[in-house]
This record gives sequence, C-alpha cells and structure tokens, in this order.
Amino acid sequence: MSRKRVERNIAYDDIRDLYYVHMEQGVDHTGQRIRHYRTYTTLAAARTGLEQFLALRNRRRRTARDEQTLGQWLDYWMENIVRPNRAETTTYSYQKIIDNHVFPHLGDIPLSKLTPQRIQEYYLTMAQSVGLSANTVRHHHDLLAASLRVAVRQDQLDSSPMDRVEPPRSTVNEAHFYDREELRRLWAAVEGHWLELPVKIAAGMGLRREEICGLLWSSIDFDQRLLHVRAARTACGANVVQKETKNRSSVRSLYLLDELYTLLLKERDRQRAQQAIQGGDYGATGHVLLNRHGHPYSPNALSLVFSRFVKKNGLPPLTFHGLRHSFATVASSQGAPLFDIGKALGHSTPAITGRIYTHLVDFTHEETLMRVSAALHD
Repeated sequence: MSRKRVERNIAYDDIRDLYYVHMEQGVDHTGQRIRHYRTYTTLAAARTGLEQFLALRNRRRRTARDEQTLGQWLDYWMENIVRPNRAETTTYSYQKIIDNHVFPHLGDIPLSKLTPQRIQEYYLTMAQSVGLSANTVRHHHDLLAASLRVAVRQDQLDSSPMDRVEPPRSTVNEAHFYDREELRRLWAAVEGHWLELPVKIAAGMGLRREEICGLLWSSIDFDQRLLHVRAARTACGANVVQKETKNRSSVRSLYLLDELYTLLLKERDRQRAQQAIQGGDYGATGHVLLNRHGHPYSPNALSLVFSRFVKKNGLPPLTFHGLRHSFATVASSQGAPLFDIGKALGHSTPAITGRIYTHLVDFTHEETLMRVSAALHD
C-alpha cells in the first residue's frame, strides 16, 4: 500500500484510490493518542469529512469546558502544575486557601461563568464576613490569578476574569523592634542562656528565625569566619521541613564577628561532648540549633520560648522576628545605607527594605533635611 500525505490530516492511497482522513480523538488513560481513520473517494469529500469532524470535536470540547467548575480546575492545577513544581510549604498554603475558602465560596461555579464581579464579591466576603486581613486576601488573589493564567494557556478559558479584577491593596505591617539600649538589656539578660546564640544571630546578623533553625554546621566556615545562609526550616502544617531559603537573594554569606564566632565554637564543642555522652541520633542532622533531645528546633517553638523569656525578664514585648527588625534599626542608626542593610537581610531590592522599614526612610529624610538646612544657614 502506497499512502502519501496530500495535506494536513489527509493522505491518498494510490493503490486503493482512496483518501484517508486522520482524526485525533485525544488520549487514553495511558497517555497514548487515540487516532481514528475514515476513507473517502474524493479529495473534496475528505475535506468535508475532516471539517465536520473538527467542528464536532470543538463543540464537544466547548461543552466539556463549559461544564468544568473552578473547583475541578483548581484540583487539576494543584495536582499537575503546583505539586510537581513548587515547594512543599507553598503547596500546603495554596491547598489550605483552596480548601478553607475558595472551594466553599466559588468552587461550584463553572469556570466559563466566573466573572470579575463574583470574584470581587468574594474578596469583600473574605474581608468583612470572614475577617481576613487585606494581605491574606491578596494571597487569595495571587492564587486565583496564577491558576486562571494557566487555564487560558491550556485553552480552558478564552480570557482570565482576573485581568479585570481590582486586587486587594496590601498593607505593610508596622515593624516592632528594640532600640540600641533595649538590645543591650536583652544582651545582658540572655547571657549564658541557651537562647543567647539564636538571639544574637538574629539581632546581630539579621537572620530570619527559619534561617536560624535551618542553619547547619556545614554552612559555618570557621577558617574564613563566614556564616553561609543556604537553607531554612519551615513549618508546613503539623510538619517542619528543611528547604531552600525564601528566594535567591536570601542566599548570602555574612562575616562572623568575635562574639558570635566564640559562641558558635562553644556550641559546637558542647554538642560534640553531648554526642559522646548520649550517642544515638543526638545532633545527627547537623543543625546548629538543637533542643534538649538533640533534634532541630522548630521556628514556632523558638518564638514561643523567646516570648516567654522576654516576659519573664521584664523586657518590652517583642517577637523573635522583631530581633531582625532591631538589627535593621540599629544598623541604620549607625549610618549603614539602606542598600547594605537589605543585602544583609537577604532582600532582593532596596525597595523591599524601604517598604518594610519605613521608619528608617523617615529617619533618613529627617537627617537629609537637617543637612540641607544647616548648609543654607552657615
């Protein structure tokens, strides 16, 4: 049999004098393409048959597409797009938003009938009835926008209603911090306590609590006196997972001054002694910060212990994350540029640093105005 391609989806068999139309029917459960063939005696009939088949297939696809709900699409998106490509913590947070909020309020709406007005009403419900913050609702917006962009790319929507939705306006939470004198009081109170090391890494180097809990001895270069921030230990529901840092800019190397260098050496020696005494899996993970059982600390547990310590010692209320803010504030008061502070903190741009630490920008403005005034009145 000699069959030659005439045009797309049509071939001619010169022995049987027939035109073969190749028709795609999608894929089976194994992922193999399903192909059907029909024969026609003339090219015109073959073209007509192909046109009729394509029209029917498109009508069926549109019908199936129109019946698909947002909930069904989000299930597909999570399973095929998010889980294989995103971190476990991101997947967990997305699924939590979908299960707790999006699915109950929007899940039954057909994807093709999801309007900007309906989404805007959803935001209002989340803010006013459920009581979610503007920043949390903004996470819902980002999730819907990302999922519906994929729906457009995969021909499940002609256009995304998110393109015509007004996103919730994010707000910057006020940064709570200690000034230099308050930090000195904390320094004195924490001396000799096991919290001394994590507190001084946070307030003296600006690390996030997740970065401190995820810090490994292999990331400490005692010869070069460098601390390499490469990983984070993050809560993911009831589990705590070791993962990469928040983003690429969070990967950084910081110089170890004498005090922290000495504290780290002492902690390494203490752990080695405990390993010799207790044996087993004490310190087997290689983490710098260990609980009394020799296992890595969870970020939430560290925050809880620190808050109790602050209260017990009569210090002003402060979260563990507030130590990072304190680092930035003291660095600025000592004349460090905003750009350098952001680099030490692991921010991707100075704009992020300025947005979080508006009080630093205000301080800089005040200083600048005073310099100009002094110059004009000399």
